[in-house]
Amino acid sequence: MNFYTDNDNLSFYLHHPDMEQVVAAKEKNFEQAGNHPEAPSSTEEALSQYDMVMNLLGEIAGKVIAPNAEEVDHVGPSLVDGHVEYAPGTRKNLDALIQSGLYGMTLDRQYNGLNFPRVAAVMAAEIIARADVGFATIWGLQDCADTIQQFASEELKNKYLPRIYQGATCSMDLTEPDAGSDLQSVRLKATYDEANKCWRLNGVKRFITNGDADLHLVLARSEEGTNDGRGLSYFVFDKADGGMVVRRIENKMGIKGSPTAELQFTNAPCQIVGERRLGLIKYVMSLMNGARLGVGAQSIGLCEAACREAEAYAASREQFGHPINQFIAVQDLLYQMRSRTDGARSLMYETARYVDLSATSKPASRIADILTPLVKLNASEFANRCAYDCIQVHGGSGFMKEYACERLYRDARILSIYEGTSQLQVVAAMKGIASGAYLKQIETYDARLAECSLTDEMNRLLTALRKATNDYRTLYDLAASEGTSCPRFEHSTRALAEVLSNIIMGYLLLLDSQRDERYLASCRYFANEAVGQVAHHIAVFQV
Repeated sequence: MNFYTDNDNLSFYLHHPDMEQVVAAKEKNFEQAGNHPEAPSSTEEALSQYDMVMNLLGEIAGKVIAPNAEEVDHVGPSLVDGHVEYAPGTRKNLDALIQSGLYGMTLDRQYNGLNFPRVAAVMAAEIIARADVGFATIWGLQDCADTIQQFASEELKNKYLPRIYQGATCSMDLTEPDAGSDLQSVRLKATYDEANKCWRLNGVKRFITNGDADLHLVLARSEEGTNDGRGLSYFVFDKADGGMVVRRIENKMGIKGSPTAELQFTNAPCQIVGERRLGLIKYVMSLMNGARLGVGAQSIGLCEAACREAEAYAASREQFGHPINQFIAVQDLLYQMRSRTDGARSLMYETARYVDLSATSKPASRIADILTPLVKLNASEFANRCAYDCIQVHGGSGFMKEYACERLYRDARILSIYEGTSQLQVVAAMKGIASGAYLKQIETYDARLAECSLTDEMNRLLTALRKATNDYRTLYDLAASEGTSCPRFEHSTRALAEVLSNIIMGYLLLLDSQRDERYLASCRYFANEAVGQVAHHIAVFQV
């Protein structure tokens, strides 16, 4: 089984028309990049390279990672003498990926990376998450390399980035017992050791994913007498240098293969990344945007797994003399699951393309910033709903551990919590809501469709999306009638964000339908959701 070649949606988005711009932005200049022996000389050659790597990754996901998932979930990691031992299956997964040269996917070639765009990176995360979401969290933390590559000194880049390509595992050590989402309250102390020309870390970090990794990016308080984000800096810590022990591994509901640890730093030597005082304000915020897109990819991988589990069971399970997928109630569940997966995937790859283009375009960067919280919000909530519905399709059997859907259900729950809860994603979306940036983006999609040759069905869906957009404006005016800082508006932001999300996903799927009409069914789902949802919220306001 190959988790890339058996899913046509992936190739569809990897070969999107806008990928020519993405490749050009990543390579910066084909002529200059062509001096490197591994650099592609054209968009076609670059896409061929992406295809080849995704094919290899899909093979490993289907034949190694997925078969190990149940054992890893059952065995989990263990704590031995203050350090973490991965489950045997997790070690096999890592070895297979390292031996295939698939780490450091987005790193520049000078550090032995593949120089792949964000689109390819999130696709890899989706493929692996479909096999095992817990392992995908370990894989995804190699994104720490992007922060080092973007902000660290040349000395640190040359020291650590080639190691990540060779398979060194990573973690980002942010949260503490009294500083979860409130990262400006971080207390872990960093002091400069003049004699040894290094910084020293002292304190505790909690809920650290892959906490006993080889390389750690650590948020710590470097400025004496401060108590807010302006006193925090960012550091890279190498486990091989000593000074850190794992105090405990959390006993979690799901993603059990991924060790979540509490860490004790005692005079641990480290080096600063970038400038002092910018740890939270600049570097962590950059890392978190990438992490939220990564969680979106994990969520969509889980959605895909849940859809396939439900579809396969519904086709094989007979009741009343027929497979249950012939019953309308089951068909409706399967349709909703597939539509949510399609919508979240379309939004994720649209956002990833803007992230790639943001390297050379400030307007693209602004669009990436407003779309990222919508990806995290919707994909993670959809993953929970798809896992729930997958169990519902299985009936009583879905409650039993012999079926994978029980594990998917447990794994899904963390997705709407870590790397920023759904509530925080709504807060992050408020800027785009209040500024009208989302509406401007919707207008861009509408203008594109106005230039397309649409079928009667496409025109009906476009009319529905336009109605939902106009009604959204009415809803916004009602919510903001007393000002955008009034309680009524603030209490309405979740509704506003969800309506906007449904409209945007509807538009994206309608655009996707210009290349493949199979997406029309999912577009219809989001158009209906948007129209019905906004009407409901307007009615509530008018009571």
